[in-house]
Amino acid sequence: MAPSTAPILEFEDALDALGCPTRRSIVRLLAEGPRPVGEIAAALPVSRPAVSKHLRILEQAELVAHDRQGTRNLFRLERRGFDAARRWLDAFWDEALARFVMLAENTEER
Repeated sequence: MAPSTAPILEFEDALDALGCPTRRSIVRLLAEGPRPVGEIAAALPVSRPAVSKHLRILEQAELVAHDRQGTRNLFRLERRGFDAARRWLDAFWDEALARFVMLAENTEER
């Protein structure tokens, strides 16, 4: 059973979005700092429209956000989606460890 410390859609959207290698590549690029779509597309083997589509999915999962600067949008990482995924993973891991400890404590040596 999955821990319910974060609303289901928040962490599921984040994990689903990060399931795509192209989107993970975009996240790695944005970890270095904000970038416009054209710069992201130039660093990847996909078209600019495809990058825009991936960015929309990452934005819906609250993993990235954009700021308008003049005529272009600069995309940056957004903490909220990562926090939701991390809360769920932390709770999941804590629950798994607690079950392991319970099993280990209840196992007799033979």
